Amino acid sequence: MRPIMSARLFLTPRVHEVHTMEMTSRERWLALLEGHRPDRIPTDYWATEEFSRRLREALGCEDDEAVARRLHIDRLRVVGPRCRLPHHPDDPEADIWGVRHQMVDYGTGSYNEAVHHPLAGATSVADIERYRWPGVENFDFQPVREALKTDDGLRAVRAGHYEPFLLYCSLRGMEQAYEDLLLNPEIAEAILGQLLAFFLEYNRRIFEAGQGRIDLFYLAEDLGAQTGPLISLELYRRFLRPGQQAMARLARDHGVHVFYHTDGAAAVFLPDLIDVVGIEVLNPIQWRCPGMDRQALAAGHGDKVVFHGAMDNQQTLPGGSIDDVRREVEENMALFNGARWICAPCHNIQPVTPVENVIAMYEHIHAIGRLN
Repeated sequence: MRPIMSARLFLTPRVHEVHTMEMTSRERWLALLEGHRPDRIPTDYWATEEFSRRLREALGCEDDEAVARRLHIDRLRVVGPRCRLPHHPDDPEADIWGVRHQMVDYGTGSYNEAVHHPLAGATSVADIERYRWPGVENFDFQPVREALKTDDGLRAVRAGHYEPFLLYCSLRGMEQAYEDLLLNPEIAEAILGQLLAFFLEYNRRIFEAGQGRIDLFYLAEDLGAQTGPLISLELYRRFLRPGQQAMARLARDHGVHVFYHTDGAAAVFLPDLIDVVGIEVLNPIQWRCPGMDRQALAAGHGDKVVFHGAMDNQQTLPGGSIDDVRREVEENMALFNGARWICAPCHNIQPVTPVENVIAMYEHIHAIGRLN
């Protein structure tokens, strides 16, 4: 197992050593996380399956790994346990939480949406306690151990996750979930408590199965909308931050770095996320949203966190020209100069995006992104 380090020990953008040899994708990620300078700016890839299919066809690649090799993408390897019973014991049409899903077509693609919320009718803490919550015994963690036993070590490994309020919304319905935070705080605390207990044990077993070979843990909660926060800072600190702190601490105790995802205008939460929770990677940097100015983010937090994303997938990638995409790559390089940046789309690339723009993004950062 890697030595266990405090989150603050490796959060500095100063160049400790310059790498003159070609690095592996894993080495690039770890260099940034540990305060060193990689051989070039790392890249990552997030996209819908509809777009990924088009990209594979355009490049003549048989799978996503072949695409990553072709475009020099430092994509992560994600591993996880196997669910022994993938549905709720009381509802074979639902997932393990009792939530039913349905593919919803939005014209150019589809998303798997929650359409049945099993706790929508709960009115008391007793209702929450009576519910048949899944247990970690429903999972086999041996696949994590087996996958890493044969891993070639070329890609950084991500395992484990915690995004409780997203799941809460599926359990209760989105409108009811947000109302609970103000009108039914005891129900909110009861549900979030159940989720925290489950995921603490679930992720602990994943980290133990990883035996020191897991590099990153996915911690998430969408705190920002397009124009402002989704909830107040006060509500975040009461209902969500304690669980995030506990989960980030668990990851660090196992030598695992903390990757954090929040969409939108989330600037008000960043001091808490970085200085209290201890996140190490911030994704996806939707810089057109208020408060998410790239230069200000780099100046205010660049000494403490790695920025991941920032290639705009609402305007530039889907609607810009190839020259626009290349300019944005260069802008990000300049604005994050002195900080640490992983070039990636600022969320999943959507099906309407021209494949030529995405290819241009990766080819351009590979051409100009060397750091020595």
